[in-house]
Amino acid sequence: MESRLYWEDLKPGTVLDLGTVSPTAEEIKAFATQFDPQPFHVDEQAGRESVFGGLCASGWHTCAMAMRLTVDNFLRNSSSMGSPGLEKLSWMKPVFPGDVLTLRHRILESRPLRSKPDIGLVRSVWEMFNQNGEQVLLMEGYGMFRRREPG
Repeated sequence: MESRLYWEDLKPGTVLDLGTVSPTAEEIKAFATQFDPQPFHVDEQAGRESVFGGLCASGWHTCAMAMRLTVDNFLRNSSSMGSPGLEKLSWMKPVFPGDVLTLRHRILESRPLRSKPDIGLVRSVWEMFNQNGEQVLLMEGYGMFRRREPG
């Protein structure tokens, strides 16, 4: 499929709504069982007895849900060349079964890569909110995108 968004299209200040996701208790437990089997992620009673007050998603699961929304609603239609990493990652509030999570992506800055003139670097922030408008996730990092017209 021909890419629709290139580095030149990704201007600082651009804000993208990347959709919503709502994890179920079964999805939370399945992810945690495989990747983060702490008691409050895999057992309702342990969750109720924890500081979180109920079964909650692993922060890594929250990141994975954000990544899925990012791929489905942005990267799949872009010239993405991957990422050199994140600078910030914060889990602000727990995510519970049935929460409706909305992801917003904001481009902070953009520059061509000196070492690879066919690629541009974009620094962005991803913010995820629950149905009450409370922020549950903050990520800040970089993406590399093919340039339409290498410099």
